[in-house]
Amino acid sequence: MHKHQHTASAKLAAPIRVMAVASCFAIASCGAAQSAPTPAAAHFPVSITGPGGATVTIAQKPHRIVSLSPTATEMLFAIGAGAQVAAVDDQSNYPSSAPRTKLSGFQPNIEAIAGYSPDLVVAAEDTGGLVHGLQALNLPILIEPAAKNLDDSYLEIKQLGVATGHGAEAESVVAGMRSQVGAFVASVSRPARQLRVYHELDNTYYSVTSATFIGQVYKLLGLSNIADSATAATPDYPQLSAEYIVAANPDLIVLADTKCCQQDLSTVAARPGWGAITAVKSGQVIGVDDDVASRWGPRIIEFMRAIAAHVRQLEKKAA
Repeated sequence: MHKHQHTASAKLAAPIRVMAVASCFAIASCGAAQSAPTPAAAHFPVSITGPGGATVTIAQKPHRIVSLSPTATEMLFAIGAGAQVAAVDDQSNYPSSAPRTKLSGFQPNIEAIAGYSPDLVVAAEDTGGLVHGLQALNLPILIEPAAKNLDDSYLEIKQLGVATGHGAEAESVVAGMRSQVGAFVASVSRPARQLRVYHELDNTYYSVTSATFIGQVYKLLGLSNIADSATAATPDYPQLSAEYIVAANPDLIVLADTKCCQQDLSTVAARPGWGAITAVKSGQVIGVDDDVASRWGPRIIEFMRAIAAHVRQLEKKAA
């Protein structure tokens, strides 16, 4: 099963939810590298080259954008293109002002999408013949796949800026993100013994390695990811065992399953044997918004800020 976007939903069973996370990020490995757009391009037509070398030409500044990607939705509003968005998919829950509909990016309905008379469609991946179907209707579609690192995220923000006539605003958003990331990285002291982190995707112990977008954030902050040593079966989203996690003894546990699975310090501490884990004993078990931790847009800064703050606390205790 594949799903274009990981979302926090209590309706999804844990294994399905993790597969959704994996697909939304793993697609980046299928060629997320894209050509850099012309900075601050405000004149149309504009052409943008996406994954695989396909070029999308947008004849005029779009005013009826349909976003089938929660991350793209967040990016569009962040760069000031929100007023041009006519409809977003059923998983686009941020910002709250986004015109949410029943459209699906997982199982796109070409007729339903066309019903919104879009002059630009943005999606995270080409599923269900989406690109072919829209091209047959002469509707431009821009695929912005899941990022594998921050540079990919920055590039997608800039591309959406060019595509919507908000190139300067997009450049400003990226500059701000770069500055904050640099500040977070500089704020941690990197002790002699690397602090260990366990990132939990759901309560069946699926996790992320440093090969993923979110894993890169931990790596930038100098953390040692316990999942990196458990990648024999899968290099990006391995399912760990409770015994493995207890033995790895992480200093920090990050719960990205607070919405889907209602996990917190108390539920983790109640797991058999987990009370002996350093992170549990010291209370360094933090819950994060499932959506923020699974998307690759501007809100990754919020996630990184929270993690950096806890890393600094741990470093002070270790000093």
